[in-house]
Amino acid sequence: MTASAERRDAIGGPTADGAARPSLLYAVKQVELAVRAHLDELLRPTGVTTLQYTAMTVLARREGLTSAELARNSFVTAQTMTDLVTSLERRGLISRAPDPAHRRRLLISLTATGRAFLAEHAARVADIEARMVSRLTDDEQASLHDVLNRCRAALATHPAQ
Repeated sequence: MTASAERRDAIGGPTADGAARPSLLYAVKQVELAVRAHLDELLRPTGVTTLQYTAMTVLARREGLTSAELARNSFVTAQTMTDLVTSLERRGLISRAPDPAHRRRLLISLTATGRAFLAEHAARVADIEARMVSRLTDDEQASLHDVLNRCRAALATHPAQ
């Protein structure tokens, strides 16, 4: 197979046997939708949405973010984040406090209740991830993690136009 034929295979052109292969972007989106469906199902009884959960996991890794920073790291718009923050704060899962260096900025952090929420659901979320990669070897899992991070980094250095 030629390099251009291999490239067509990777981006959605016909495969060597003539069958149509979905594009890589389509496959990534399908994985995202499947993960989202599982997280939605897991979180539905708690009243916390998948987007709220994602924002909380960002705060677990990086405390003291502004709403705009949290929005960027959670892959939502600033307006959406405003609504998420308000809801999470009402539930006592996060708190906002003035930035000591810039009093006009509010920094968002997880509360003890928010940390407990994440801890309570960590094993079941890990089960979803384990199921997702269950057909991969340990080496393939490590490689997938590395490749996805490099793909993310490549897109971050070339923002959408």
